[in-house]
Amino acid sequence: MTPPVRTEEGGGHFGGRPPGALLSVRGLSKHYGGIQALDGVSLEIHAGQVHALVGANGAGKSTLVRILAGVETADEGEVSLGGRRVSISAPQDATKLGLSFIHQELNLVPKFTVLQNMALNYEGSRRLGLVDWRPVAARAGDVLAQLGADFPLDREVADLSVSQRWTVSLGRSLMRDARMVAMDEPTASFAADEAERLFAIVRDLAARGVAVLYISHRLDEVLDLSQDITVLRNGQLADRHRASDVDRQTLTRSIVGREVAEIERHEGSPDTVRDALMRIEGLVREPSVRGVTLDVRRGEILGIAGLVGAGRTELARLVFGAERAASGTMTLDGRRFEPKGPHEAIARGVALVPEERRSQGLLLKESLAFNVSLASSGQNRWRRGLPFLSAGKARAVAREMVERFAIKAHSVEADVESLSGGNQQKVVVSKYLRCQPRLLILDEPTVGVDVGARAELYEIIRARADAGTSVVMISSDFEEFAICDRVAVMREGRIETVVDGPHATKDTLTSLCYGTGAAGS
Repeated sequence: MTPPVRTEEGGGHFGGRPPGALLSVRGLSKHYGGIQALDGVSLEIHAGQVHALVGANGAGKSTLVRILAGVETADEGEVSLGGRRVSISAPQDATKLGLSFIHQELNLVPKFTVLQNMALNYEGSRRLGLVDWRPVAARAGDVLAQLGADFPLDREVADLSVSQRWTVSLGRSLMRDARMVAMDEPTASFAADEAERLFAIVRDLAARGVAVLYISHRLDEVLDLSQDITVLRNGQLADRHRASDVDRQTLTRSIVGREVAEIERHEGSPDTVRDALMRIEGLVREPSVRGVTLDVRRGEILGIAGLVGAGRTELARLVFGAERAASGTMTLDGRRFEPKGPHEAIARGVALVPEERRSQGLLLKESLAFNVSLASSGQNRWRRGLPFLSAGKARAVAREMVERFAIKAHSVEADVESLSGGNQQKVVVSKYLRCQPRLLILDEPTVGVDVGARAELYEIIRARADAGTSVVMISSDFEEFAICDRVAVMREGRIETVVDGPHATKDTLTSLCYGTGAAGS
């Protein structure tokens, strides 16, 4: 297929809008009980272009994608492909139509190898009803090579990083020829170099005539990659934009419905340096953590920057007791700290909001009220000294957190599985904040959280630090470190340097992560 011609009129990267839409959605509506998830939404997606779908948490983005993928069925509306109305009642229908989807929850089989996951539902090569693995492996190898993957086909997915798993999911979708690829929060846990690699893949797909539906809360990449932008708000179509006609501020206002302040850089306090709440000395767990020494001061927000694979998440899990160190020491308030597991760490006042909320932070089949109280159920006893828990207290706490974090749910009794990804993240954060920890570790805390809710979350984090809680924040979005007092830069399992907050700019941190800069503290 001939790539679209680049023109100034079209804006974006791949020129003007070609005549006729590849995929048209008309009047799509969907109810979940008393919640109107989608209300008469219409949009058009063109071949050879990147169409961004943006909106706050619960705006209806994932619902729309799930309907197009055949995972959900619309109450009203119609979908047309190439001008012909189509029925998509199951994922197999979407696949046969050439529609490919990479959901925010990757739905990989952890104990399967990379090859086995990529071969799922791939009908490319069969012999006597069985999979002919040689051509499947050859196809999978070619796809991963195009994606710049550096891991073998026989590795179990459970052993891969989050970004590597996302690459496997993308590779699985590209095993077949797709007319449209939808990506839901693809760069949520990517470092800068991995994100750039993905952007190149997206541009290449569009240049080959594939339509890309791109869903992200990272507005800079939305503006850079896309040509058309559709904004959803409260299940309705709020705005349509050409990317070349709007800036970040205008798009933010369109998403939230009001002005939202940008992140203000924290300039620190003129007070004398506070003493350390936690001291880490020579912590080792090969191959990811190789002799980490670091102090976390009382009442500070300490960022940890690094490329994927630098050992950030592994360090957090060691501190939380989810993994055990081979050597090294930790002290908390001057006392030796060697938690045998997360329960002991929480009892000592250390909490971790994990990177993977669905598998590590939530019980998806349980209610919002149950999940919010999961780490602090002892506070819900009927009476002190008695083992019986009060469901009423759990519901009251959940309602307080729903209001405080603006969690969008029709009831605190709703299963967490029914919430949007961003609202699930708010549930995890609220669960650990209820524990009143002395040290709160946040691993990618704003993954899937909309721009308005991010600002609210930053305010909550800053307020907790000002009240005396020590906060460690791991993020792949270096702009988030603007709220930090200090930022530690981690490379190849070690702390390379620690930068004071005013000097921890995105450019400085990126250079330090690649070993090409000097600390400006």
